[in-house]
Amino acid sequence: MVRRRGSVFTHNGPVRTCIGCRTRTLPSELLRVVVVDGAVVPDTRRRLPGRGAWLHPDEGCLRDAEKRRAFPRAFRVQGALDVDSVREHLGRQGEQVVGSPHDPHAARKQVDPS
Repeated sequence: MVRRRGSVFTHNGPVRTCIGCRTRTLPSELLRVVVVDGAVVPDTRRRLPGRGAWLHPDEGCLRDAEKRRAFPRAFRVQGALDVDSVREHLGRQGEQVVGSPHDPHAARKQVDPS
């Protein structure tokens, strides 16, 4: 977690910026994505070669990044990039996790056991 003290950030380790919401946070809270053959793919192990970009594992941040055309800028490429594999990855993750990192009421939500 990144804490702000006055106008100076204090943190434990490196800080990355989500290309969707532009929030600075620790890499452990973000998903690294890279371009492979003209498509943006999730790099869950953070080992794929090439220029990477960071995104919250949240559909809202993905939508914001697409709307802002952040992927071509982040990867320094011309034209649109296919983000379907990232969307599928987030869909699979969303089935397992309740709430969103950007939802202030996520901690209060409970899953109906029936």
